[in-house]
Amino acid sequence: MSDETKSCATPSNAEPAAERSHLPIWIVLVMLALLYLGGIYFDHHSGWFDKQVYSPYANAAMLESYQPQSGAAAVLAQGKKTYESICGTCHGADGLGKFNQAPPLAGSDWVTAKGHNRLEHIPLLGLNGPITIKGQQMSFPTGMAAMGAVLSDADLAAVLTYIRSSWGNKADEVTADDIKAVRASLKTKSPLTLEQLTALPE
Repeated sequence: MSDETKSCATPSNAEPAAERSHLPIWIVLVMLALLYLGGIYFDHHSGWFDKQVYSPYANAAMLESYQPQSGAAAVLAQGKKTYESICGTCHGADGLGKFNQAPPLAGSDWVTAKGHNRLEHIPLLGLNGPITIKGQQMSFPTGMAAMGAVLSDADLAAVLTYIRSSWGNKADEVTADDIKAVRASLKTKSPLTLEQLTALPE
């Protein structure tokens, strides 16, 4: 039988056969990219289903940072803000200081001393010459200006309280009344030397 005869013998109502085809790889890549980007968006904007987190805040910690604070938390928040804008430039946000520019505050015995009278004098008068910290003498050619003299008693107290309770430091708070008393007792506006600072009662 010829091919033409065979062709004519094939029923015209035969069902078409399905052919297997492959999913284009670009569709798979696009879907994976969309899933990845969706996951990132969810992570940054969902608040992980916390009903108290709302736009534009991404998580509970961010939301908490904008809430009004009171008491000790408010003092520390104000102290941190003032420290970062005035003191952190030289002493560093981590309190580790900068070589030949400013001494470390983290772990400093001047900061964590039981009394804070000497510490209060430093920002009010400034400090010149070398200083000994944890038994090691350090030299800072530029010295420290009286950066705290322009601050209010409350703001300076908040800064010193923040310093005394940050970076592993654990010491009691400084109050605005403490600063007021020291400011009233000052008999000079000249920067202190290490010898003058050490001669002050702790």
